[in-house]
Amino acid sequence: MVLALPTVGRFTLHHMNIGEASSASGVSAKMIRHYEAVALVPAAARTESGYRQYSDADVHMLRFIRHSRDLGFSIAEIGELVGLWQNRRRPSRQVKALAAAHIEDLQRKAKELLAMKATLEHLVHCCQGNDRPECPILAGLAGDASEGTPRAAQKPGAALGAKRSSAPRS
Repeated sequence: MVLALPTVGRFTLHHMNIGEASSASGVSAKMIRHYEAVALVPAAARTESGYRQYSDADVHMLRFIRHSRDLGFSIAEIGELVGLWQNRRRPSRQVKALAAAHIEDLQRKAKELLAMKATLEHLVHCCQGNDRPECPILAGLAGDASEGTPRAAQKPGAALGAKRSSAPRS
């Protein structure tokens, strides 16, 4: 005999514990609890003994969140995306604007990473990697041009010690 589980919308009401929800969604149990604590997901239903129970719809939301995190969206941005996703009357321009702003942020971060890579490649190129103690890599990291870094090996404009701004650049 096969029991038919009740459905709500397109989801079958199948309750699972946090471990099962974690496996089904690809989100760790620790992160599920965190998302609940920061109100990214609603508090899970509880059994009489206090164990969390998750439905297929909850797991679907966790997958949405995981995919959003995989694309680098922040918790706050994911909160906005979840709200837009759940609002069937939302204008798609809001979603597009949020995604476009995230692309700009990713481009800025990629540019910063490439600059760091270029600086490190330059320092590695300047290091002879021999038995002598002078090391342009360590000198560059210390911001000390006099310790083992020949003047010609110092890359102009490489501000290793400079504090990076978190403000978006244009």
